Amino acid sequence: MKITHLAGATLLALATAAPALAQSSKLSLAAYGGYRGGGSFQQDASPFASIDLKSSASGALALNYAVDANRQVQLFGSYQSTDLEASSTTPTVPMKLSYLHFGGTNYFEGGIGRGAYVAGGIGATWISPGLNGLSSEVKPSLNLALGYELPITGALSLKAELRGYFTLISSSSALFCSGGCVVAIRGDGLTQVEGLLGLSLAF
Repeated sequence: MKITHLAGATLLALATAAPALAQSSKLSLAAYGGYRGGGSFQQDASPFASIDLKSSASGALALNYAVDANRQVQLFGSYQSTDLEASSTTPTVPMKLSYLHFGGTNYFEGGIGRGAYVAGGIGATWISPGLNGLSSEVKPSLNLALGYELPITGALSLKAELRGYFTLISSSSALFCSGGCVVAIRGDGLTQVEGLLGLSLAF
């Protein structure tokens, strides 16, 4: 049998098996590309100006496990590399923000893998400045999302989400400083919003 015929037969078999695979699958993995914006701190020295995080591209992964026909538990992680904008008295600070949350999803229409859903979770935010004299911080956080999933094949689907994050800072002293400090900032909370588009594979 020619290789092209064999490849065609294999693809046909996979396409035929995909719906059954999706129906019997409890586990799915989604990979996203996105864009995240929002977030600001206050300078911990006169003139106590607000310093904002720049909006930038982001990426995320979600591992989902079905608990019934409409709900999943979810392990969700998202990453962003950005900058803390410079002010008249502070330098630009490269900043990495990562979220790792445990939560779940609930589908409004039909079953898992089709239509609109709400998602959310709680966990931690890792904030890592890329400047000498500043240290990383880990803070508690939560997220809430609205999304829509459109099936492509039995096991593969397209997902779009709008996800908001809130990180509890509650710092009355300088953040990120360990010993010397090039720039000192503080804040009560950090809020960000992220748009995500990705593919989900059930297996």
